[in-house]
Amino acid sequence: MESSWIKFVPDAASSMAGKVDALYFYLSGVTLFFSLLIFGVLIFFVIKYRRRTPFEIPRPIAGSHKLEMLWSVIPFMIAMSIFVWGAQVYFEQARNPKGTSEIYVVGKQWMWKIQHSTGQREINALHVPVGRKIRLIMTSEDAIHSFYIPAFRIKRDVLPGRYTDQWFEATKTGTYHLFCAEYCGMNHSGMIGSVVVMGPSEFDDWLSGNASQLAPAVAGQQLYQSLGCVSCHGANGEGGRGPELAGLFGKQVVLNTGQTLKADEAYFRESVLNPQAKIVSGFGPIMPTFQGQVSEEQLLQLMAFIKSIRIVNPQPSTAGPGPAAAASATRSTANPPAPPVRTGSPAGR
Repeated sequence: MESSWIKFVPDAASSMAGKVDALYFYLSGVTLFFSLLIFGVLIFFVIKYRRRTPFEIPRPIAGSHKLEMLWSVIPFMIAMSIFVWGAQVYFEQARNPKGTSEIYVVGKQWMWKIQHSTGQREINALHVPVGRKIRLIMTSEDAIHSFYIPAFRIKRDVLPGRYTDQWFEATKTGTYHLFCAEYCGMNHSGMIGSVVVMGPSEFDDWLSGNASQLAPAVAGQQLYQSLGCVSCHGANGEGGRGPELAGLFGKQVVLNTGQTLKADEAYFRESVLNPQAKIVSGFGPIMPTFQGQVSEEQLLQLMAFIKSIRIVNPQPSTAGPGPAAAASATRSTANPPAPPVRTGSPAGR
């Protein structure tokens, strides 16, 4: 499409772009076909069955069960094909594949603040390597935004007070448009940026030339200690007033209500800002809220640190399920070292 005078579709530069385009063109083809068919039949009937004399009596019309079945079954099959195909594309986009590199995105009137897992920060720009799966973890500081990269065929709402995520894999090097696709205030039209897709070696050079800032996991560790979290969520069996966090991310948590849920980003965010909402079984409601004390970027840094805490010297457990059992069955480092930086992948994972 680069040499086309008029671009009817954006560049296709991600692994999902072709699949989204194929579904789009299928829908467009079905729409065009039936539009022409309906108008063609309409014109034909208007001409064929027009009144030829003022006192003409229309001929009786005989019904057809075969015709009734035909125009019921065919549209049903077409509708189901759209549903099945669309669901397949949706689930492939919505489910994060394994081995993704995480990048943190914070929307703010009127800019995109982006931080890589190795610490590099960008504003209204996103540098990524070609051929690697990238997972964006996004939130907003104020209004509802929408992270939209037309060339990758991805668009995801970025909401205040919660996390959303979106993955992609760039397949072509180049520079592509980044937009906010949700009206977010007076300067919404200026909330634009660019996505720069580089070759792997070029991207590694870019990372090494912008390594002056702390990785989110390292900044999160410092915040974890300065806020006094270690006094309750201690390591090496110390503390004990709060659940052990080493290895907890992504696992199932048992609450004092008997409910079981996954310890994901949303769970940890709520636990920091509203700790009384979901209390872990075996522990009391003693954790204070940090609402207003940490920013969205700091919450993402804490998240990155919690993900990086590793379990060391696991011991066989005789306790029941839940974080309390995990605390008695594992040992973690008291002051976890800075997570190792691996180019293009989440720090410490």
